[in-house]
Amino acid sequence: MNTTHKIAIIGLGYVGLPLARLFATKFSVVGFDINQKRIEELNQGKDHTLELDDDILQSVLVAENPFNTSENGLYCSSNLDDINDASIYVITVPTPVDKNNRPDLTPLYKASETVGKVLSKGDIVIYESTVYPGVTEEECIPVLEKVSGLKFNEDFYAGYSPERINPGDKEHTVEKILKVTSGSTPEIGRIVDDLYKSVIVAGTHLAPTIKVAEAAKVIENSQRDINIAFVNELAKIFNLLEIDTHAVLKAAGTKWNFLPFKPGLVGGHCIGVDPYYLAQKAQEKGYHPEIILAGRRLNDSMGEYVASQVVKTMIKKNIKVNGAKILNLGITFKENCPDVRNTKAVDVINALEDYSMEVTTYDPWANEAEVHHEYGIHSVSSLDRITDKYDAVILTVAHKEFLELDFNKFLKENSIIYDVKGILPECDSRL
Repeated sequence: MNTTHKIAIIGLGYVGLPLARLFATKFSVVGFDINQKRIEELNQGKDHTLELDDDILQSVLVAENPFNTSENGLYCSSNLDDINDASIYVITVPTPVDKNNRPDLTPLYKASETVGKVLSKGDIVIYESTVYPGVTEEECIPVLEKVSGLKFNEDFYAGYSPERINPGDKEHTVEKILKVTSGSTPEIGRIVDDLYKSVIVAGTHLAPTIKVAEAAKVIENSQRDINIAFVNELAKIFNLLEIDTHAVLKAAGTKWNFLPFKPGLVGGHCIGVDPYYLAQKAQEKGYHPEIILAGRRLNDSMGEYVASQVVKTMIKKNIKVNGAKILNLGITFKENCPDVRNTKAVDVINALEDYSMEVTTYDPWANEAEVHHEYGIHSVSSLDRITDKYDAVILTVAHKEFLELDFNKFLKENSIIYDVKGILPECDSRL
C-alpha cells in the first residue's frame, strides 16, 4: 500500500473529526470544513462536540499544511487550495431528511462539487455518509465527473466506507469499531480496505461492491429502529394493562437470546433518519416498505404519547393542566452528549405547550444558542437559573447530572415526576 497518501477529510463534525484525528496519526491529513468558526475552534485545540478530548486533538494538530512537508498530522482549513494536493478525499457530511421525511442529498452534492474542483487523475473519493443503495455511483459520481471533467474509473475512483460513530460513546471509538469498506473496482476496494485497516484496530470487512456497503449501513439503523418501535409499542400496551414495562423487559432479558432494547424517544442523526433513506429507494422501485415505515411512525409518535401520559398522571393527582409549570430535563437526542440534531425531546416540549403548559428546559450538555437556533426553544444550561417550583418534572434525557438532582427543590407540594428513560428509583410514572 502507498503509505504516502495525502488525505483530505471533507466535513469536520461528529464523524469527520475523529476520523481525521485517527488518520493523522499515520498520514498527512487536512480537515476541510466550510464553517470558519469551526475551523478556528479546532485550530485552537477545542472540540465543542466533545468527541475528542482537547489533549488528543492537540496531539495531532500541526501549524502548517502537512501536504507540503510530507509529515503526519492534522491541519484544519476552510481554504479549498489547502486540499488541492490530496490523493484521497473522504466525504463525511450529514445526510438529513426534509420536513416531509424525504432524503436531502444537498450536503452530499455540495461536498462532491467541492471535491470535483480539486480532483486530479488517480485520486480516490471515499464517501462515509449514510445513504440508500446507489447514491454514491448514481448521484455523487456524476457531480464529480461534471465539475472535474474527469472520467470515473479511468481518471479517478471511488469508495464507500459507512461511518459507525456513536456520539458521546468513549468506549466504542472509531478505531475500535469494525469498518465496512468497498471500492469502485476490485483493486480500489483493496486499496480502500488497506487504508482503513492501517488505523482501525478492530479490523475491516471488504464488501464486494459499493452498493452492498451502502445497503449494509442503512439496514443497521433500520433494524435498531424497528426493535425500539417494538418495545415502544409494548410500553403502550403494558401501560394500559398497568404493568411495569421495565420490569417485564428485565424478566424477559434473562433468556440468553432476548434482545435488550428499551422504550424511549428515537431521535438523532442516524436511527431517526436512516430508515427513510431505505424506504425512499424501495418506493422508487415500486415497493412500499410496511415494517420499516410502521416502525418510524410508531417511534415518531412517542413525543406526543409521553406528553399525554404526563397529562393523565397530573389529572389523577388533581393538578390543573392549563397553565401548569413543567420542568423538562434534557433536550439533546441522547444522554451525556451535546448533539441536539433531530432530538425528539422537542416533540415532548411542543406537545406539552399544546396543552397550554409553560415548559422550562434544563440541559447542562446542550448549547443554548444552538438549541434556540434549531428549535426556537430557550433552554438553560446552568442549574442556578432554575429557581421556580413546578407542577411536574419530566426526565426526557438520562444525563448523569440528573441522577444526582434533589427533585424536591423543584417540585410543588402536589406535583409529579415522569421518567421517560426509566432510570429514577422513585417517580410517579414512566414510559
